Amino acid sequence: MPNKVRLLTLGIIFVISFTDYSYPQSYTQDGVASYYADKFEGRTTASGEKYKHSKMTAAHKTLPFGTMVRVTNLENSNRVEVKINDRGPYVENRIIDLSKSAAEQLGFINQGLTEVKIEILNPGDGRGNQYNTNPMLTDLGAVEEKEFYDFNIVRIEPDGYGVQIGSYREMVNLVRLAENLKASYRKKVTVGVSVVNNEKFYKIVVGREKTRTKAEQLKNKLVKRYPDCFIVSYDDNF
Repeated sequence: MPNKVRLLTLGIIFVISFTDYSYPQSYTQDGVASYYADKFEGRTTASGEKYKHSKMTAAHKTLPFGTMVRVTNLENSNRVEVKINDRGPYVENRIIDLSKSAAEQLGFINQGLTEVKIEILNPGDGRGNQYNTNPMLTDLGAVEEKEFYDFNIVRIEPDGYGVQIGSYREMVNLVRLAENLKASYRKKVTVGVSVVNNEKFYKIVVGREKTRTKAEQLKNKLVKRYPDCFIVSYDDNF
């Protein structure tokens, strides 16, 4: 059972739930892979890197940026090694978006989709270049030399849907961002904690909506400020 936390900070009550997700190097995942359309060439990914068809990269919903994974095409046994530097896919029932060159090596360019197996080769540190490009951090300004927060901890069990807007390493960024989001959107803020190579990475999710339709409405409000946001299901442990 995941640990759930209610956080009281700077006099504002908002809900944050912590769920531990471990990604050991033995972690595997099976599902459908797709690849980037030509229109994405040169666009900035969620990690801050520019997408290029020629690079061996991929988008995944939860694996930290910098994670190296082996992707095996289960239809022809072709394999490729790619680095996670983006978030997605944003289509249900797909687990990874590959660069075009990676898809070519796996041999599924013509059909567009294929069944794959993902294996972690080297856990990433989650950094990428996101700290320089994410508007949430620039909006908050520099961290002060000393900051104090008051925590009131209880257990909760979130369900329904939320909108994930970022992934970070520093706890202070998590607290300050959660406060900012709470004030801006008046929604509960949930944080999922991924543990990779003994390091923690915090995923910030806004809202706990009962239906996906409500989550879509919330996403439409958030996407203007956080263009890389996407819907997650608490029932699936996002």
